[in-house]
Amino acid sequence: MVGFRPADVPPSAAVKFVGAGTAACIADLFTFPLDTAKVRLQIQGETKASVKSAVKYRGVFGTLITMVRTEGPRSLYSGLVAGLQRQMSFASVRIGLYDSVKQFYTKGSDHVGIGSRLLAGGTTGAMAVALAQPTDVVKVRFQAQARAPGDARRYCGTIDAYKTIAKEEGIRGLWKGTAPNIARNAIVNCTELVTYDFIKDTLLRSTPLTDNLPCHFVSAFGAGLCTTVIASPVDVVKTRYMNAALGQYSGVLSCAAAMMTKEGPLAFYKGFMPSFLRLGSWNVVMFVTYEQLKRAMMTANCTNILL
Repeated sequence: MVGFRPADVPPSAAVKFVGAGTAACIADLFTFPLDTAKVRLQIQGETKASVKSAVKYRGVFGTLITMVRTEGPRSLYSGLVAGLQRQMSFASVRIGLYDSVKQFYTKGSDHVGIGSRLLAGGTTGAMAVALAQPTDVVKVRFQAQARAPGDARRYCGTIDAYKTIAKEEGIRGLWKGTAPNIARNAIVNCTELVTYDFIKDTLLRSTPLTDNLPCHFVSAFGAGLCTTVIASPVDVVKTRYMNAALGQYSGVLSCAAAMMTKEGPLAFYKGFMPSFLRLGSWNVVMFVTYEQLKRAMMTANCTNILL
């Protein structure tokens, strides 16, 4: 990211790639229950049957409490393995390669405009989805399934989920919802990375803050808030479509249209509060960890070279 002091050794693309994936996994470990609550709230009211029979979730903490009471504490981390697989492959590309792609578009120029930042964010976001979409599908399926202790599981485990989806829905089933996910992650990546990049650059140039934890914290929090507001509608449609039974919707637009006609425009902001709590906290943990990991790895590399 921008803002390193001239004396600092610039981190290599490999350091950013590994650091981004590792930092994202650490952030997921802290915030995964909020992500699960978001998914449950987003799919609530999806069908008439679910409205009548499914447990009603109310608010972020109400959802978490209801899940623990009806399904046990482990339900909060259902799909975590797929989530970590997703972050290790997904974040490594969309965040770790962002600076390299940005430099490619600017041809190494020191002047980086907002257009180049947006283009780089959209590019790495789309690349990440193309690579990691199956892990996202499996994660959402696990998070969405509500079951009482003792009930039969939809999937026996993460590997079984990949195999079952491929067998029942074809290989295309593992890439279900790719279009809305690319749209969502192009938006998320552009907003998240560009906002973080821009806020951090502005703070370093216009305030006494240095390239350290307070600057990283403020930049990450601002990025999380902006991203949630802009990306929530696409995120809800993506979650609904990924979790839908085969043939429930004819396509992404059909899913969005059904939401609008049956539930109204506010349906596109279902799960907004857990989305904000999750994205805000996830951004803070991820970017702060990412910045520290980059420096630690570069320090270790410099030490090894000197030795």
